[in-house]
Amino acid sequence: MGLFAELKRRNVVRVGAAYIVLGWVLAQVVEFAFEAFGAPDWALKSVVVLLLLGLPLVLFFAWAFELTPEGVKREKDVDRSQSITSQTGHKLDRAIIGILLIAVAWFAWDKFIAAPGTATAPVAASQSDTNDASALPADNATKEKSVAVLPFVAMSSGPDDEYFADGLTEEILNSLAQLPELLVTARTSAFSFKGQDVPVQEIAKALGVRHIVEGSVRRSGDRLRVTAQLIRAKDGFHLWSENYDSTSTDAIAVQENIAEQIATAMNIVLDERRREAMRRSGLRDPEAFTLYQKAIELFEYAHGEVETVTGLREANALFEQVIEMVPEYYGVYLNHADLYVHILNDDSIGYRVEGVSDADVAGALEAAIADYEAAARYAPTRQIRELTEIDLAFVSGDWSDLGRKVKNALGVERCNQATWEPIIAVTMGFAEEFLEHAYYSLECDPRRSLSWLNAARSASRAGKLEESLKIAREGMEIAPGTWLAAELVRSLIAAREYDEAAVQIEEHIDDAPMRLFFRSMLAAHRGDEQLARQLVEELDALEATGHYLPLMAEAFTGQRDAANRRAALIDQHPHGAQSFAQAGMWCGCGAPWDIEYTPNFAATLEGSGLSWPPEPVTKFPLKDW
Repeated sequence: MGLFAELKRRNVVRVGAAYIVLGWVLAQVVEFAFEAFGAPDWALKSVVVLLLLGLPLVLFFAWAFELTPEGVKREKDVDRSQSITSQTGHKLDRAIIGILLIAVAWFAWDKFIAAPGTATAPVAASQSDTNDASALPADNATKEKSVAVLPFVAMSSGPDDEYFADGLTEEILNSLAQLPELLVTARTSAFSFKGQDVPVQEIAKALGVRHIVEGSVRRSGDRLRVTAQLIRAKDGFHLWSENYDSTSTDAIAVQENIAEQIATAMNIVLDERRREAMRRSGLRDPEAFTLYQKAIELFEYAHGEVETVTGLREANALFEQVIEMVPEYYGVYLNHADLYVHILNDDSIGYRVEGVSDADVAGALEAAIADYEAAARYAPTRQIRELTEIDLAFVSGDWSDLGRKVKNALGVERCNQATWEPIIAVTMGFAEEFLEHAYYSLECDPRRSLSWLNAARSASRAGKLEESLKIAREGMEIAPGTWLAAELVRSLIAAREYDEAAVQIEEHIDDAPMRLFFRSMLAAHRGDEQLARQLVEELDALEATGHYLPLMAEAFTGQRDAANRRAALIDQHPHGAQSFAQAGMWCGCGAPWDIEYTPNFAATLEGSGLSWPPEPVTKFPLKDW
């Protein structure tokens, strides 16, 4: 009998096939489990090595032994006429088919249901587009491997050269952010030094990193010259530098090479899986990332320099062009959704910006949901997908099990966060847990005002008023902003530091309705009922107010019936629950209204796992409920 025929008779071929298929399935399950628990790469490699070593042992066992009705016997001790290898072979065939079906099902789930391109390392969001920045290392000793990628300088003066340089920089930053060993400063903080002549040592100290990446970009026609260097901040030593002469169409290859060279220079081991995660982290299209930077600029102006909805419309026109070029980039959908959420927020509180039609309002919720669904579908990692699903649940109004989702998210050490996660967590029962997460985010993005705001307000809602004051004061020195100033005012009022609160209101709250709101809050906390209610009347008389600020002001000035009537109006809007969550956050006064006046909100809360009412930051003497 030939060797191959004998291998078949003894079922060695079948056993080998079954082992290989089963080993592949086991490797996928182990990879999934190790990723979920943050196991190091060597653990998975060890399992794969053990599986490979097991193959020759299994083949030898199949050759040398045979399964009989009396149990396992050595093959040479079995009478050929009594052998049941053919029956065993049929059972093995059925087992192989079963395992193959499991393998196909797993492949289909991973390919079409799990997020495409799921990476193993958790990633963090950068400022303007919720893009990836690195997860904070749990061990402080590893922070030696920390870096900020400063915006590359555009050395040529073409109309789009600066946007191209910024886009190339962000692509490099996002690639490096896929490495869990590396703490990468988020975009906002790194780009805060754009155009400034600041020594590397000062930048590194301000950002809390040991290394700086800087470079320049020059374009002439289709020719591209990029220089890049990795600098050790403490002594200014260049650990790596390179010049690239290429074409604009090869910019992605240049960006990939720069990111990989930086990682290697910092003694980070790159395997093919990590390289692949780095490669798929960004837009990977020079025209698209240049256009995206233009859109981000408009997006940022819309949150401070111009009327929000008007500015976001302009930004969305560019975001939509980016979507046409790169339809599978999740970050652009998150930014694109912001316009529709603002339209819903405004309409739910009875405020309508000029130019927003009934049709705009009617289609806003569907458009926002579609954007969040697309962002979740194209999320590059499981963690990003789960965070995006928190946003989707919050905006869509399907809050069932939302508390569990938020709690699970807060159990992971990370810098990134869902857009609405701070509102949900801090207002509805997770302030203490969120505070720890807020500190991680602050370390990743120390020059972003929102990072300081999230840390300060979670501290105050967790009952740590002095800590909140310390955070807010320091934040106003490093990354001042209107919302952070508002949180500082609220904490100062709660701490009865009334004079400083009054100064902060006049110096840092520029918006007229907000200034009246905080003046009334200050008067109410002092117990000056007449002045407080006079200021609330002035606030309500303003055309650009809506119900939002007056609702909270009526609550802390003790006007319970008025607050309940106003809450009942908001409750009739499909987006009312989201506005109520934000009111609970910003008031800091506990429940601004009685829950029985908002049955739709109460129904949304049911089964959510979220707590209500929120814990008050302070007691207002005029509010008796």
